[in-house]
Amino acid sequence: MNLEQILTEQALAAVKALYDLDATAQQVQLQKTRPEFEGDITLVVFPFVKAARKAPAQVATEIGEWLTANGEGLVNGYNAVQGFLNLKISQSFYIDQLQAIAADEQYGQQPDNGKLMMVEYSSPNTNKPLHLGHVRNNLLGYSIAKIQEANGWKVVKTNIVNDRGIHICKSMLAWLKFGNGETPETSGKKGDHLIGDYYVRFDKEYRKQVAELVAGGMDEETAKKEAPLIKEAQAMLLKWEQGDKEVRELWARMNAWVYAGFDETYKRMGVSFDKIYYESNTYLEGKSEVEKGLASGQFYRREDGSVWANLEKDGLDEKLLLRSDGTSVYMTQDIGTAKLRYQDYPIDKMVYVVGNEQEYHFKVLSILLDRLGFPFGKELVHFSYGMVELPNGKMKSREGTVVDADDLMDKMVEDAREISKDKVNTLQGITPEEAQEIARKVGLGALKYFILKVDPRKNMLFNPEESIDFNGNTGPFIQYTYARIQSVLRKAENELRVESGELREVGKLKVESLDPKELALIQRLMEYPATVRQAGADFSPAVLCNYAYALACDFNSFYHDCSILNEPDEKKRALRLLLSQTVARTIKNAMGLLGIEVPDRM
Repeated sequence: MNLEQILTEQALAAVKALYDLDATAQQVQLQKTRPEFEGDITLVVFPFVKAARKAPAQVATEIGEWLTANGEGLVNGYNAVQGFLNLKISQSFYIDQLQAIAADEQYGQQPDNGKLMMVEYSSPNTNKPLHLGHVRNNLLGYSIAKIQEANGWKVVKTNIVNDRGIHICKSMLAWLKFGNGETPETSGKKGDHLIGDYYVRFDKEYRKQVAELVAGGMDEETAKKEAPLIKEAQAMLLKWEQGDKEVRELWARMNAWVYAGFDETYKRMGVSFDKIYYESNTYLEGKSEVEKGLASGQFYRREDGSVWANLEKDGLDEKLLLRSDGTSVYMTQDIGTAKLRYQDYPIDKMVYVVGNEQEYHFKVLSILLDRLGFPFGKELVHFSYGMVELPNGKMKSREGTVVDADDLMDKMVEDAREISKDKVNTLQGITPEEAQEIARKVGLGALKYFILKVDPRKNMLFNPEESIDFNGNTGPFIQYTYARIQSVLRKAENELRVESGELREVGKLKVESLDPKELALIQRLMEYPATVRQAGADFSPAVLCNYAYALACDFNSFYHDCSILNEPDEKKRALRLLLSQTVARTIKNAMGLLGIEVPDRM
């Protein structure tokens, strides 16, 4: 049991013994003691005052005396302030806690809860490479999956690839018209980058046509519909849905280029998937379900042949499900994908990691699935996150103004490599390959931490220069703290001949008193399981970022004030080595749940 659980039991025993009160655990309110008062943890006694029929301060004093006398040495001092009982916890308890934490390889991990969660993230279109917005999506989705696994869920990480639709046809048509047979091999470009270039080219040529039509006297809205390129793209989409052999072959060829590019980017980013679904396979399932809903009266068909859902009774408007030409929309695809997923897996919770601009979409999806008779409809969770903004405004793929994910990772790693040149002394004795690997971990760690430390529900401004700083609330600062501890532990092995595996044994040596900085570190370590639970309950990697940063700050303060290797007292030195090793492991585990690697040397 943790400190709160033990104190709760003892507080319940105290009020029973003192006031014959059968209180509940919910009535026991514990909080961290405020800095201006002496103590470690505070018990709020107001819930027991009525039964005691005494003043709050007297009740606090009586409970404090009882806990000191009967609490098996856990409480060794107290002070009562009105109805607040500030308790001083014995240092032996904290030393025991450190040893228990050090001995628990699964510390912070919750037991298997027997339930399955599916987390969908990424959801790229095959007409362009991954960009900064996708980076936030992928990092959030992967981290959420890791955090939920740590909270006892079995997690299936999934991706739905939007590999069909008018946007795909735009890239295909532009390649046919302007590509001259160009391939990733002949161009030297990643496949997703190559296709993205033709998506931008389509928009450029399309805008020209619209401008020419407007100059000829046509209004802009009509021009956008009548431009030859958009009509050709629409015709290509219809051919695709009809299974036209040439269109399908071109589509398969170009998508294969994109998938190879995506795989390379995902691997470099450090994210992965257990199951990938493709819209080209799921939209027909969705169309089938829409037809069933039409037959049962859930939906209706307009005169132009399009199919709609009336959601007015749910406080919403009408939603298009099938176009007049019979082609499907995103909603149709998502209905089919949801159906297939629940056929494939016994999902207890389905989580969609999708930007907040799609909140309406997922409200509608939940309602429609429920109407169609799927029991999981109302249980869908839309993890809505904010957009990534740039100093010069929003990104637009069709205009080629996005921050490409591959280029961004290149820049972050290069920045880390340049910064490491100023730290030559700390990198002596390593090969150029090892130095480059450190730069990779630091650069990507900086990127991931900067994005994940922000409350996911808020919009954020991305600042590469700020993210790579080795001071302040950054990934490199936490990574450097971990590397500093590893350096201390290596020296302990070399100079003190203390093997890493022996630290737990030497840690059994008791010290007479703890330094305040040692105590603060142990208390912070004790908060880790609750932090993991909170991050899971809130679906917030930012909670773990804040914890990892606080733990690193605590260690650096301890490192500054408390000698480790040069401590003459063997017992103190042993405890400090054990404490350092346990902090390092906890940093590594916390950062691992964020998808961030920590180098042993920096």
